[in-house]
Amino acid sequence: MTILCIATYRKGDEFLIAAHEQGCRVLLVTDEKLKDSDWPRGAIDESFYVRRDMPEEDVRKGAAFVARRERIDRIVALDDFDVETAAMLREYLHVPGMGETTARAFRDKLAMRSRARAAGIRCPEFVHVLNDDAINEWTARVDPPWVMKPRSQAAAIGIRKIASNDELWDAIHAAADARSDYVLEQFIPGDVFHVDSLTFDGRVVFSLPSRYGSPPMSVAHEGGIFITRTLSDTDRETAALNEMNAAVLKAFGLRRGASHTEFIRAGNGAFYFLETSARVGGAFIVDVVEAATSVNLWREWARIEVAGEQGGYVLPPIRRVSAGIILSLARQEHPDTAAYADQEIVKRIRKPHHAGLIVSSQDPGRVRQLLDAYVPRFYQDFHASAPPPERATD
Repeated sequence: MTILCIATYRKGDEFLIAAHEQGCRVLLVTDEKLKDSDWPRGAIDESFYVRRDMPEEDVRKGAAFVARRERIDRIVALDDFDVETAAMLREYLHVPGMGETTARAFRDKLAMRSRARAAGIRCPEFVHVLNDDAINEWTARVDPPWVMKPRSQAAAIGIRKIASNDELWDAIHAAADARSDYVLEQFIPGDVFHVDSLTFDGRVVFSLPSRYGSPPMSVAHEGGIFITRTLSDTDRETAALNEMNAAVLKAFGLRRGASHTEFIRAGNGAFYFLETSARVGGAFIVDVVEAATSVNLWREWARIEVAGEQGGYVLPPIRRVSAGIILSLARQEHPDTAAYADQEIVKRIRKPHHAGLIVSSQDPGRVRQLLDAYVPRFYQDFHASAPPPERATD
């Protein structure tokens, strides 16, 4: 089997290695700026390079040229920003997998909300930032604050909280002709959760809910420290989150692969769908999932892709402990976490200008205790902040 992997951001090593270990021929399409990056070269049979501003027609022609001598069996997007490109190439080259209509539901926040609402899945009130009358009718009905979100960015990139009608129209006028690229959403305060899962043959075969310490938007916009921790089977939120996640993925049409889906619990206790994606979650969440369950989402995703439509897939044995991560931008290029010596630390994040620790324990209370205790220490020892993201970067 030949798998064409698209990763215009640096990630997915475990997927590439796992596909290679299963005997696949692995082709990598990445940004030319990442040509000299430390990819796992031994797992990659051939690499191809693109520019992020390359016209879609040129990408199609390039893929078709490769397909003259390579019989491509799978096309996999390893990053959120590559999902639509991969879907377009699948349809153009007639390769099995998610097509463009399905991919839009996993990339376009307006399409996400419309699909969820049509399926009866609870989500915040929203309106497309397009028609003036529709916007005015919506703001007359839904009280501020609101959140104005780019439809096709990822994480908290470009999101803006709006406090008043005047502020909203200032933002709309500033967006000018790009206003239709945005969706306006009711702001619901509450605790934010995420569910990381694997789907095979249209059925969720693995699902792990977790709870953020602070909403990702708050961390991105207020310069805080990122925390998330897994929930146990006995946590009262677990069953509801797993059920809602399965409903989202079924309604959105995911047949196979990894997904990262976010929900918020409002003050009345009800869960609301926020957004989903057909990829592995970022911010080292894949490492937290592995610390809690022994399941590596990248590796299992590769196994699922190889199994495909006709094959069989069996999840490996799962262990269930609690795990969590604390992660912060750091003032130091290579922060030293040696002073953090608790036996529950299972991984130290090695990334320039980042400090992070992953902890794991049989006792969920111990994980919470450690993460809570680390927060003031991280602020003192490492913490740095950066302006909120307005666009995707390397």
